Amino acid sequence: MRFCKYSVLLASLFALSSFVDAQTIPKKIDVYVKTTPETVTWGHLPAGRAPVAKIKSGQTVSMETLTHQGLINGIDPVQFYANGGVKQSEMLPEMVEIFNQVNRPKDSGAHVMTGPIYIDGAEPGDMLEVRVIDIKFRVPYGVNNSNKGVGVVPEVHDKPYPKIIRFDLKRNVALFAPGAEIPLVPFIGTMALLPPDSLTSTRPPGNYGGNMDMNRLTIGSSLYLPVKNQGGLFYAGDAHAVQGDGEVNGTAIETSLIPVFQFIVHKGKGASMKWPQAEDKKNFYVMGMDRDLNIAMKEAVQETIEFLKKEKGMTAQDAYAFSSIAVNYVVGEAVDDVLMIYGEIPKKMFTAKTPFWAHSK
Repeated sequence: MRFCKYSVLLASLFALSSFVDAQTIPKKIDVYVKTTPETVTWGHLPAGRAPVAKIKSGQTVSMETLTHQGLINGIDPVQFYANGGVKQSEMLPEMVEIFNQVNRPKDSGAHVMTGPIYIDGAEPGDMLEVRVIDIKFRVPYGVNNSNKGVGVVPEVHDKPYPKIIRFDLKRNVALFAPGAEIPLVPFIGTMALLPPDSLTSTRPPGNYGGNMDMNRLTIGSSLYLPVKNQGGLFYAGDAHAVQGDGEVNGTAIETSLIPVFQFIVHKGKGASMKWPQAEDKKNFYVMGMDRDLNIAMKEAVQETIEFLKKEKGMTAQDAYAFSSIAVNYVVGEAVDDVLMIYGEIPKKMFTAKTPFWAHSK
């Protein structure tokens, strides 16, 4: 894989894809990162990779992402999409460039990851807040692609089943089938900080975030990650148009998006974090992960207890009772080797209201 100087310019220097209305992108964007062979890594997060951008805490970054569907299917991406009725003129040109020029190591993951972003002042022991300010579609279609031996019910397929699904972006729906339309709720399936060493596969999520496939991390949410390296070194990829909790056949509607993130460094807040956390206007979210879904559930409940003790002053016994009475536990994803359950803690249950960032109010 070739790495070069930063391929980053201010947003005003770039003409966005024809499927993105530039007038709807927030004006305060400090850095715009394109997807090129130099700004992405495929299937892994290598240690020592040069940042594609350097920013300060509080700044915003607009990051192009590129779907891996069409790249991992054993044929040329132009042919893959042509088989589903997508013309080459409708494809993002960098898809062919990245397919031909970027190395995907053996036994790595599937995801094309843009990054890393270096956040000045982020140090091991800190917590990085990733605010999802906005998300725009780059193309008006996506792919759900299951395969033999994949997902929760692997016996359904005896061969790959790539389904290309068109979007009606004006009505904000996926045209799944005649008489079946699915509202679009875009989010980034894989947001990660580089672990202490390299990450050889982007498939399993972990303490660093990664392939959590948590559909609540859409516009107006915050993801909290513990920092393990100087500068944090943030990556984003695996963009989804919409996904049900569980992602049971192995994929969502995979597509290419442009998220806008704001990064906030919280000094010294990450040292005690076992798992990522999240928040939106209505809920706090805690997570538990393990290859065993039962253990992932136990981890999520333990995280809830610790959260309620720390943030709400409850005893362990009361926190456990509250978890049983008021918290919903949801299988975020059940297909990525390491499985994830999240606890949804409603803010309306607390008389003392916690301020959240203005965009979500």
